[in-house]
Amino acid sequence: MLPVATEPPHASLAAALLEALGHLPGAIVVDAQARIRWLSPAYAQLLGVADPDSVIGWPVEQLIPHSKLRDVAHSGHATPLDFLQHEGRDYVVTRLPLWNQDTPAGAIGLLLYEEWQTLSPLVARFQRLQRELDDARRQLSSQRPARYQLSDLIGQGNAATRLRQLAERAAQLDTTVLLQGETGTGKELLAQAIHHASQRQHAAFVGLNIAALPDSLLEAELFGAAPGAYTGADRKGREGKFQQAQGGTLFLDEIGDLALPLQAKLLRVLQEQEIEPLGANRLVKLDVRIIAATSRDLPAMVQQGQFRADLYYRLNILPITLQPLRERSEDIPLLVRHLLLRQAERTGLSCRQLSTDALYRLTTHAWPGNIRELRNVLEQACLYQPEGILDARSLHMLPNPAPTARPCTPLADLLAATERQALLDALAACQQNRSQAAQRLGISRATLYEKLARHGIR
Repeated sequence: MLPVATEPPHASLAAALLEALGHLPGAIVVDAQARIRWLSPAYAQLLGVADPDSVIGWPVEQLIPHSKLRDVAHSGHATPLDFLQHEGRDYVVTRLPLWNQDTPAGAIGLLLYEEWQTLSPLVARFQRLQRELDDARRQLSSQRPARYQLSDLIGQGNAATRLRQLAERAAQLDTTVLLQGETGTGKELLAQAIHHASQRQHAAFVGLNIAALPDSLLEAELFGAAPGAYTGADRKGREGKFQQAQGGTLFLDEIGDLALPLQAKLLRVLQEQEIEPLGANRLVKLDVRIIAATSRDLPAMVQQGQFRADLYYRLNILPITLQPLRERSEDIPLLVRHLLLRQAERTGLSCRQLSTDALYRLTTHAWPGNIRELRNVLEQACLYQPEGILDARSLHMLPNPAPTARPCTPLADLLAATERQALLDALAACQQNRSQAAQRLGISRATLYEKLARHGIR
């Protein structure tokens, strides 16, 4: 990877580098938005561009339609060896990310060979290994697929839009993500969507609910166990969730319920990227992306000594907060439509419709169980009223809304407000003629002036 500074300290060195790249069959540099910043004359000639400076600022796809430089510039992951097809010919290329400290700042594409046949033995081996790797990934992914995508993040409000933007950012960055939100807000759906949009999408997505297992089993479930590590252990040993997620994503739900001793072990795994299965004397190297989730207040738990501060900071690299449903009521009509469509697909029946009063009940409910509760309410409503439009009566499982107590306004304030409005109306009707306004109100001009002064009306 080539580090790039915002202002190169040695302009002569940068010029020498560009001159060296100019001797290759082709070279191109793009910025973080995949806009062309430099094109070698040889590459320009190959692409049919008379003046390399004329394409500066273009999106790279405008010049090279099937270019993958945008992916490299966004993800920071190099493509050491690949093929580029242009006008019926194949070229051997390499793509490298450019960095501004720890942030991807662009990419450079190098055309190494115009005739790839000289590399045919290496290419054949590379292609065979790539096919074997793709086959293995497909098999693993088919066993543990991610069912949800970013398109499953339903909503058009500000909270939903912001959530989708953060999810897209998380998918581009291969870093640890911490999802925070109440139970039922869709944390696992979001984790799967991030995995599906990432470069790990062809590998496994493995999920584990920390709160669902006792501490005595959780360690073996996470890290695996060697043969005979404990009474009743499998003779062949057991793979843990980390090993099952190798190359993919491990989703640790309710991470706040993890016991302190296991927190220390998880911290070491995150730092060293290796695990030691129970009863084993060997270390297993890992290539796993962690997405953790919690419905608990981790900062408060850190203050109370219930959660390790160093583990919290290690997990909280890219935090994403999911808003509760009661704070995004504008999305409820879209969510209802989506959930009813999904239910119709599962049952094979036609999609149900909601009456206006039923939708009003749904949008005014507090939803302590969030989207999970909404799904349950709609399923019960369809069972309770199997035909026709779902009305408010079919939502019998929802508690009746508590009557809201109207605030009691002092009588003097009500009378004053009424009198002030009457004065304003009379003046408006008489085009600010105060004599006519007083006559219309049935009071003298002196009384009118007194009341106008009292209410601050000029």
